[in-house]
Amino acid sequence: MYKLKTSSSIRKRIKCTATFKLLRHHASHNHLLQKKNSKRKRRLKQISCIKVSDAFSLKRKLPYI
Repeated sequence: MYKLKTSSSIRKRIKCTATFKLLRHHASHNHLLQKKNSKRKRRLKQISCIKVSDAFSLKRKLPYI
């Protein structure tokens, strides 16, 4: 059987934990930060877990994780 290709764009954005949960960063934390309040910026800084329903399709694009 041939090797499956890993989606390199997803590989750069997602990390996998030891229990095979997928982690992602929040969007909108790179620029235009002056108009966002401190509470919002603090929440955007945190890393969040990807939902199980979305993780299934992402794991097919990351076969070797």
